[in-house]
Amino acid sequence: MNTVPDLNKATAMAATGQTKSAAREPAAAPRIKLLPHGFSIDDPDPEHGEQLMADASGIADRDAMHGILRQLVKASVNGERPDEVNLAFMISMVKSIKPRDSVEAMLVAQMVSVHVMAMRCAYHLANAEDIGRQDSAGRALGRLGRTFPAQIEALNRYRNNGEPAITVQNVSVGDGGKAIVGNVTQHASVIVSDKNGATAVTAARRVSMPDPGAQVHEPVDARREA
Repeated sequence: MNTVPDLNKATAMAATGQTKSAAREPAAAPRIKLLPHGFSIDDPDPEHGEQLMADASGIADRDAMHGILRQLVKASVNGERPDEVNLAFMISMVKSIKPRDSVEAMLVAQMVSVHVMAMRCAYHLANAEDIGRQDSAGRALGRLGRTFPAQIEALNRYRNNGEPAITVQNVSVGDGGKAIVGNVTQHASVIVSDKNGATAVTAARRVSMPDPGAQVHEPVDARREA
């Protein structure tokens, strides 16, 4: 027996599936439209586009956000003109790193710009036709390659309030020792435990030391034998 499918039910199920898929997929990074004398945020609703870009860059101030965007546009130049593909990549990377304020936005913009320049140097090094160009591209690539991890460290330090985060993965406790219980954050000069009742210092084995003022007496039996 053949049954006619319920088109209304099928349409509702398809719409529900699309809604769930849209909820799972993260919002795309806003794009920039390059104009003959500037740029604009590519969105039908200008206010919505401004809000998307503010969320992606982590900058609430409109003038600061547009300043960062102008710098990214200039850093995306390929040849003599800004490159929309490079610019879209850079903005997408900024969004994925999730800067939280203007300082982080500036650091992240530098990071993505250094990465783009490093990749250009790698391209020039691979296509260099003489030793001079190879040396020049190689030196530039090396400097940029050292700069990038330094920028990552600077961003991590800023996010951790200026202190390097140290994660303890293995703990070895000897006989008679005491282990720390709870999450521990170690900074440059202090160790802090988040458990008030836990022991915050590992006790080492103690060796009793003699009192310098105490007199040493020989056993009675030893004196008699002498």
